[in-house]
Amino acid sequence: MKTSECYLPEGSYTALPGVRQALCSLDALCRAQDEGMILEAAVQRCTAAHDLLFDFGFAQGVMPRACCALGVAEGSTREIAILSRVGKPTCFVVTEVDETTDPPTAWLSRTIAQQRAQDYLLDTLRPGDVIPAAVTHLEPFGAFVDVGCGVASLIGIENLSVSRIFHPGDRLTVGQQIYAAVRSVDRQARRISLTHRELLGTWEQNAALFSPGETVRGVVRSVEPYGVFIELAPNLSGLAEPRGDIAAGTVVSVYIKSILPQRMKIKLTIIDVLAPCAEPPLPQYFITEGHIDEWVYTPASCDKKHIATVFA
Repeated sequence: MKTSECYLPEGSYTALPGVRQALCSLDALCRAQDEGMILEAAVQRCTAAHDLLFDFGFAQGVMPRACCALGVAEGSTREIAILSRVGKPTCFVVTEVDETTDPPTAWLSRTIAQQRAQDYLLDTLRPGDVIPAAVTHLEPFGAFVDVGCGVASLIGIENLSVSRIFHPGDRLTVGQQIYAAVRSVDRQARRISLTHRELLGTWEQNAALFSPGETVRGVVRSVEPYGVFIELAPNLSGLAEPRGDIAAGTVVSVYIKSILPQRMKIKLTIIDVLAPCAEPPLPQYFITEGHIDEWVYTPASCDKKHIATVFA
């Protein structure tokens, strides 16, 4: 996996033994300060001045507003980035410990951790690298994810899967841990863009999970005059006969009539309408680490539309 254990998505640090030990006592917290260790704890409260407060038991933690997120001090990051941290694991480094207060006060900075993570990622990542990420919020145009210490990156909706979806919520949920591949690194703009679909397998890899004669679950993705496109897996859809009582988003059971690699086509028959799913199914990854130079979705025997990604 192309990443550093020093810079993980927020929510990943709490389970690390070193982080747990550093938050057990004041002496351990001071050692973590001396070492510049990145720690993590849940925010307890946001003050009216938008400072974040933490409770370590043996000490209180205070993160001043300007230290809560990159861009807050400059005005390029909205205040919601601070308010939304309450109750959530948040990364920080300790900048100062004041033992004269009761309880002692630890002054914290998330921006230092984020700056270090961003610098590292911009310096080391290149297109095609596979990294872990955590979904932070969803917009109609894509999913924002945390690639390390709260540093945000975007996966456009068109890059979430080969199967077309109407909203990223059809594929992902907030808080979900995922994998992504780097599409581009813009060091001048300090921006990393990601893609997801290349990790979900080629047409042949997905089609190998199914056999003609089986009846399986699927989700209707679009209804056309000539047929109904039904997603069997995030990177695999089939076509069923037209039906007037079916709408996009409907969960159905389908009978697999045939699988035709040379035409990149799966013929289906809708059997029944099923109860809707509460959440999108977890993705099945075919790649979770390393580097990709080129990804070809289309079977070699197929002369239809060629779908591929070249990472440059």
